[in-house]
Amino acid sequence: MTKLNEIADNEGSSKWRMRVGRGPGSGKGKTAGRGVKGQKARSGVAIAGFEGGQMPLHMRLPKRGFKSLFRKAYAEVNLWRIAQAIETGKLDAKKPIDVQALIAAGVVRRAKDGVRLLGQGEIKGKLDITVHSATASARKAVEAAGGKLTTKVAAAEEPQA
Repeated sequence: MTKLNEIADNEGSSKWRMRVGRGPGSGKGKTAGRGVKGQKARSGVAIAGFEGGQMPLHMRLPKRGFKSLFRKAYAEVNLWRIAQAIETGKLDAKKPIDVQALIAAGVVRRAKDGVRLLGQGEIKGKLDITVHSATASARKAVEAAGGKLTTKVAAAEEPQA
């Protein structure tokens, strides 16, 4: 049985912090490894991207693209995924299929800003689907099978200019 006064960390598990400015015998005394004078010898230095007045690299490189502040992140679902869920019995083709039904069936993990229906795959039979957005090919495929596709992109969700 170990005694309380014999308990110690494993060898090499913790490292000692270098104590600077503790006299010349320590090897890190006086200037504490900062050199002599200048901006970087002082406290509170923040010159991470500064290149001595030369145009910094991050400003010299070309900029590309733009990300809108108001962009929507949709959870995307293909037609084949809905057909697969119907075949396995996770979705009922006779009932309306909406976001909550897709989440409950495990087709979509979370709705994000809405669900977008994509047109890959085929569906058999009529389906009543309600999603936030859909591609033209998805709409065509659902209507060709005799189903109904409703999208609900409300004007209230649009950003004000």
